Amino acid sequence: MALNIENIVAELENATILELSELVKAIEEKFDVTAAAPVAAAGAGEAAAAKDSFDVELTAAGDKKVAVIKEVRGITGLGLKEAKELVDGAPTVVKEGLSESEANEIKEKLEAAGASITLK
Repeated sequence: MALNIENIVAELENATILELSELVKAIEEKFDVTAAAPVAAAGAGEAAAAKDSFDVELTAAGDKKVAVIKEVRGITGLGLKEAKELVDGAPTVVKEGLSESEANEIKEKLEAAGASITLK
């Protein structure tokens, strides 16, 4: 028994949403499968891929604000005024799109200066 794929696709193109929904339910029941499984698997893959890139967020400057400003200047290359505005605007992202090791290195430097940091 050979299926004519073109005819099946043509039928599906002309089907209503209700008919397509009924078709999905019938296939799920007949073959004991669920249409949600592939979507969940794709979502899990996307979540894993998202962790390839990290952002360093300054959540609070702490008691040693001047030391944190100096460290932010060294990390970002910003001028004194811009670095101070960034620190004063906490919570704010200091650097984006970093590898895990780079993000952890920056986090350690800023925490050593007295800041509170979150990796996202």
